[in-house]
Amino acid sequence: MRYKTFTLDQFQEDSINAIENNYSVVVSAPTGSGKTLIAEYIIDKHKDDGKRIIYTAPIKALSNQKYRDFSKEYGEEKVGLMTGDIVINPHAKILIMTTEVYRNMAVSQDEELKNVAYVIFDEIHYINDPERGYVWEESIIYSLEKIRFLCLSATIPNAKEFSDWIQAIKHHEVKTVKATVRNVPLEKSFYDYELGLTTLEKIRQAKSIPSFEKHRGKKKKWKRKREPKPSHVDLIKELGKDKTPCLFFHFSRNLCQENALELTKKNLFPRNPEIIEFVHEKLRTAPIDINKLKSTQILKQTLQQGIGFHHAGLLPILKEIVEELFTAGKINVLYVTETFAVGINMPAKTVCFYSLRKYDGRSFRSLNTKEFFQIAGRAGRRGIDKIGYVVTMVNRNGFNYNEIKSVTDKDMEPIQSQFKLSINSVLNLIQRHTPKEIEKILRLSFYSYQKFGKDYYKVPTKVLLSRYNSIVRNLKKYSYVVENTEEEKIEIDDNITEKLTDKGYFSAKIYADEIAMGEIFATDFVSKLDDYQILLALAALVYEHRPTTEFKREFKTEKYQQLWELISNQEYLRKVTKFQNLSKITVFIDPLYHGKTFFEVVMLTNLLEGDVIRFYAQILDRIGQIRKASTDHELITKLENCKGIIEKTLEGIWLV
Repeated sequence: MRYKTFTLDQFQEDSINAIENNYSVVVSAPTGSGKTLIAEYIIDKHKDDGKRIIYTAPIKALSNQKYRDFSKEYGEEKVGLMTGDIVINPHAKILIMTTEVYRNMAVSQDEELKNVAYVIFDEIHYINDPERGYVWEESIIYSLEKIRFLCLSATIPNAKEFSDWIQAIKHHEVKTVKATVRNVPLEKSFYDYELGLTTLEKIRQAKSIPSFEKHRGKKKKWKRKREPKPSHVDLIKELGKDKTPCLFFHFSRNLCQENALELTKKNLFPRNPEIIEFVHEKLRTAPIDINKLKSTQILKQTLQQGIGFHHAGLLPILKEIVEELFTAGKINVLYVTETFAVGINMPAKTVCFYSLRKYDGRSFRSLNTKEFFQIAGRAGRRGIDKIGYVVTMVNRNGFNYNEIKSVTDKDMEPIQSQFKLSINSVLNLIQRHTPKEIEKILRLSFYSYQKFGKDYYKVPTKVLLSRYNSIVRNLKKYSYVVENTEEEKIEIDDNITEKLTDKGYFSAKIYADEIAMGEIFATDFVSKLDDYQILLALAALVYEHRPTTEFKREFKTEKYQQLWELISNQEYLRKVTKFQNLSKITVFIDPLYHGKTFFEVVMLTNLLEGDVIRFYAQILDRIGQIRKASTDHELITKLENCKGIIEKTLEGIWLV
């Protein structure tokens, strides 16, 4: 079977046949095997009817890329984008969004979903993510039964179980399609400081030979010698020109930049005048201060030799430059972080791992098999390479043969439920459903299915409602939920014992810090705040504190002091730990409010530019949520002013 200019693989053909039968489809196939082509078939199938298609992605970068790709393919007028902080053409035929945005629409039964034929979940294995996995699960649970799903995933061993769960709770046929063979096979090897490119077994053998050195002191002692770490520069030398372009994955943004600069100083690649001219032209109309940034200066230096770096801390224009040069085949070695492996279609001949350990926000841990193969799957360009090369650098100090082998041998990581009720979920359940319906909905989780199989409805009620009841008690404590009166029970339904208050209705449209946001923006608390204080309060709720973040000064102005006193005197807000950073984050708000530029703000903290942009984008997202949830015209006017202040600051440096 042919589609567009491609002869389809069997898994693609099987998926399309299932779509023609109006089934949902779960596709489990190696990274880079052409899963997106199935999504494009769905779009083409419905291009001339009245149905809409929603395409969801786990990260904004992928949503933005898909928006650009689909706009070129189908025309800008047919494609929309919704990522919380950005809304473009929201009534479009094809709507691209982050999965969180879709989940929020599904939970609130948004009118925009009534005419949707298919929802495409790219990277559905994100359901495994301990922090965000519930978003995918709730997205499926709360979707209308008439909606069909296309779930695209890297290889998952229990894809059939996942399909069976969807079929059980949505009552329609779900086809499982699996592909295990890559079009471009991977050749895995390991890099050792002494043996060079080799096998893991040979490193184990070399490691087993003890090496000692003599230490001087009162008594001469022999101590096991600490062996050198392998060098990324030596690895690139050994790969040679034949195995580039190379994506070199590192889990540290700073080291991506440092390694790119270190490699550049070795002059392994010739200087390319075309790249210099391209970069100059791309930055010609950008704010001149971009050229003063350390990241820009390093990138300009490294790109001359076709060496680059790419991570979320870069300005959008710099990431765009790198991506365009890589797509054009001008990059030899690109040092990247993990986000480059998520959905972005930029494969290389070789993928290298600087390490198999990462910091996940809580602690350092080894990659799991799914993370390794997601990244490794970027090796090998279909139609260009016969083999994709995957090289893992191995440090003999702390060497663990079994651990490395288990991570790199085979992708055996099943997907597991991460279902957890949020305050927002509970508020929407109370608003839209009877107690019997709520209990039924809570039984639909993948967790229930994994524990009880087709008997998922037999989950003990006490276990099922434990977290729900706990959240309801807290909501009642702060008057977001109240008991119906006896008269209301008779008038509505004797079984409906609870209802939302005005604060409850407000926070049902808020998707994080629901109670704190309600206490500030759904009470008379906000009437005491001006634009500056609203921005500062939102900044405190959005800011994610890390011990390594540095602030060069604080702005403890009168407006700050007033806000701090108001928070300290409010029963709930004074317990919110996020407000402990209020004085620090004045650095993000005070300069903006007084007309300073984005670049002047960046100079006051050690956060990377991309992180600061993300921070402001999250504030814009919260402003949008409040704007939809509130009917207070005075507040809405203040919010528009706040939005204008941030947008003015980001003008010219924030791209979709």
